[in-house]
Amino acid sequence: MDLSNLNVSQLRDLQQQIPAEIKRREAQEKVNVLNELRAFAKSRGYAIEELLAKEAKVKVPSGNKVKVKYRHPENAELEWTGRGRKPKWVEAWLGDGKTLESLLV
Repeated sequence: MDLSNLNVSQLRDLQQQIPAEIKRREAQEKVNVLNELRAFAKSRGYAIEELLAKEAKVKVPSGNKVKVKYRHPENAELEWTGRGRKPKWVEAWLGDGKTLESLLV
């Protein structure tokens, strides 16, 4: 489209029409994409609504349990992997002047 042939009034009119046209086309494009997704899901044996449902969110255990790195020598139930914030019992241990190395497993 050659805009150089339009006068100011025509340009302003065009400027007002553009946002509405963009919204209309975006809405149509979303419908098209959704239909494509539905067709893809159907080809795999699912309904898109089924895949997007909250029940479809499956929690898969990672299996990467972190090993305990520190254990209290007098109370074996007090363990720490060494990740994150130090537990209170570790802070108390260190506060008594003892070393973290003495807690190593």
